[in-house]
Amino acid sequence: MHYMIGDLHGCYDELRQLLEIADINLDDNQFWFTGDLIGRGNQPLETLRFIRSLGKNAQVVLGNHDLHFLAVADGVAKLKAKDKVDALLSAPDSEELIDWLWRQPLLAQLDRQTVMVHAGITPQWSLEKALACADEIHNLFVQPQLRHELLTHMYGDEPNLWDDNLEGSERYRFIINSFTRMRFCYSDLSLDFAYKEGLENAPKGLTPWYKLRNDQTTIIFGHWAALMGKVDNPQVKAMDTGCIWGNQLSMLEWETGQLYQTQCEAYRRSN
Repeated sequence: MHYMIGDLHGCYDELRQLLEIADINLDDNQFWFTGDLIGRGNQPLETLRFIRSLGKNAQVVLGNHDLHFLAVADGVAKLKAKDKVDALLSAPDSEELIDWLWRQPLLAQLDRQTVMVHAGITPQWSLEKALACADEIHNLFVQPQLRHELLTHMYGDEPNLWDDNLEGSERYRFIINSFTRMRFCYSDLSLDFAYKEGLENAPKGLTPWYKLRNDQTTIIFGHWAALMGKVDNPQVKAMDTGCIWGNQLSMLEWETGQLYQTQCEAYRRSN
């Protein structure tokens, strides 16, 4: 079986509780994580160690919090108190965990028409284009000599519209933003990064990215906790149900559609 698990944000205890509720054999199943494995939660070290220990039974895509941690570890970004990754940075196996995290992709493919990403896939891209762009960035991530420069130019909201002629840092920034930060688009398909809430009070002119796609790809994603997993599109599975905000951690048994959830207390404990 394949189990799709929403954004963890370092909520290790809740992850283990969820797996116990579902009574799952870790050796005989595949666990797919929608990114943001760490960031804000109190157990980043335990979280990464556990997922890494699953070996080939774990499939991960990188989220914006994961990339921010890598930027902090590389010295590009400053550590913030709310990141809560100090234990991870000072752990004896920190370098091994960081190297493992660098080797995770931005997009994972379950079958010909089903993929998992952290935030989404811009409506401008076909599945084939998305796969190519994800590979392009991954090939940079796995080369240590190129990581620092990539991270240095990663932050920013521009460009917010794809152009095949984009080059260098602007091209890489757009690709990373699409996969890890996107929620809404404008009518011209440019990306908006300012509004982060749900659909009810969205500013006029903004449309969820998934409503603007016109292909048959099924997309599993996280990132957008305000949706609370509720999306009126059978081809889109929103898995982030706000665990770090004191809501639920969700896990979907892909083949049966069975949804497992556990209440998360991590946010309350850390504030």
